[in-house]
Parts: sequence; C-alpha cells; structure tokens
Amino acid sequence: MPVATAPILPIDGRQSPVALGVARGTQRLLLSLGFACVCELPLASGRRADLVALGGEGTVWIVEIKSSVEDFRADHKWPDYRLHCDRLFFATAPHVPAEIFPEEAGLIVADAFGAALLRDAPEHRLHAATRKSMTLAFGRAAALRLQALADPHGRFSDG
Repeated sequence: MPVATAPILPIDGRQSPVALGVARGTQRLLLSLGFACVCELPLASGRRADLVALGGEGTVWIVEIKSSVEDFRADHKWPDYRLHCDRLFFATAPHVPAEIFPEEAGLIVADAFGAALLRDAPEHRLHAATRKSMTLAFGRAAALRLQALADPHGRFSDG
C-alpha cells in the first residue's frame, strides 16, 4: 500500500528566503490565534496581498511582509490594503528596525520558526459587501490551490 505524503506547495520565486521565513513564522502565529491564511491573494483593487488571514467569525486581516529596510522604503502601496481588511499588519525579520513601521498598522516580528505580535493593529471594520467579496476570494483561492495540489496536471488558477 502506498504511503500518504503531504504535498509541497510550489515556490513562485518572487520572495526572498528571508521573506519566505517571515511568512512561515507569521502563518504559525496567525494559526495559533485562530486564523487561516492564504499567501499572495489577488485583491479587487488589482493589488496582491502577501498574507490574508481569515478568522472564524469572518474577521479579515492583511499582513504585508517586509524583509528589509529597503523593501519597506520601496513600497508605497500598503495604505491601499486597508480597503480590504479589518486590520492591517506589517511582518518583518528580527534584524529590521521596528521603528521604521508606521503606528497606524500592527507589527509582527518573525522568522521561519515563529513570530511575536509586537503591536496590535487598529481596527477599521469592513463594509459587508467588501467582507463578502474578500471571504469568497479567500475561499476560492484556498480551494483552487488545494485542488491544484491534488491534481498538479489540471488547469487551476486563483484568478
């Protein structure tokens, strides 16, 4: 009888090793807080969120991963993510100074093994229609990615 093994998610090549580690540790933290996560979720605005976390009661958090000071300084799109979540966080590596991140977003420090929530994010509740749209996008992306793992030769897309 064949032995069942867990499928391995493909790496898309856009993230640095540091960013991948921050994402992994952040997802572990969010899971411990009762959230399920989807990486690289396309948003209605055309942007792509690094991590979207969905809580059991329908709460939507977005986490923007910044692996260096330069990565943070080069990004001016993060305020747009507020339109798609109840709370917005940055997640970064331990070597990145926490002071560079704005107070109007939460802050998570992570490595590949875990994470700590240093600053909670202020809440700005989503409108019902946006919450429904985000929940549907999250569910479809998660289901299609799971289906792609089960049938890697099928033709599945998040979009």
